[in-house]
Amino acid sequence: MKFFVDTAETADIASLAATGLLDGVTTNPSLIAKSGRNFLEVIKEIAGLVSGPVSAEVVAMDTDGMLREAEILRKIGSNICIKLPLTMDGLLACRRLSDEGVMVNVTLCFSANQALLAAKAGAAFISPFVGRLDDIGQDGMQLIEDIRLIYDNYNFKTEILVASVRHPVHVLQAAKIGADVATMPPAVIRALANHPLTDKGLAGFAADWAKTGQSIL
Repeated sequence: MKFFVDTAETADIASLAATGLLDGVTTNPSLIAKSGRNFLEVIKEIAGLVSGPVSAEVVAMDTDGMLREAEILRKIGSNICIKLPLTMDGLLACRRLSDEGVMVNVTLCFSANQALLAAKAGAAFISPFVGRLDDIGQDGMQLIEDIRLIYDNYNFKTEILVASVRHPVHVLQAAKIGADVATMPPAVIRALANHPLTDKGLAGFAADWAKTGQSIL
């Protein structure tokens, strides 16, 4: 499974990229607004921090506007992935961009039917939002299972990018289903390494080593 980080905080991106565990970045206008910086400058900086896909989202609601904004975003770097909303206008823009060989991430997916449309439109990634479905009492992971089944049935190449990930259990469940990518906040990525028994074991090792009075250096 690929790990993308969902943030516009460049310090977090650089720190995670240095681990070698980061495969890409997803952003959106809301995340960049929180940074208080210029939208295009942030996207350019992020694109220079990672070699993998960087999802940069359009804000236009109509196809022509999306395509005009995508043209600007594409010029930032070869790893820019245009992020489009799952609307009929967004799907048309996806088809046109995909036909030109442009990576497209279709976002705000909440049903398997929507995911099917995105795959038929040539999307490189589909972003189903599991956490938001959980919030309204639906099973977000059931959606991932449904999309995986449909995509496998027809050999669609669109990658399932699990979004709105709230905690490590979401990551585990998505990996067991066979999702291609999980995008998550920096804190969730770091939490994947945490376990109380690991901490307890390290404390024991440190105490035993201290008793020896030795030093490796």
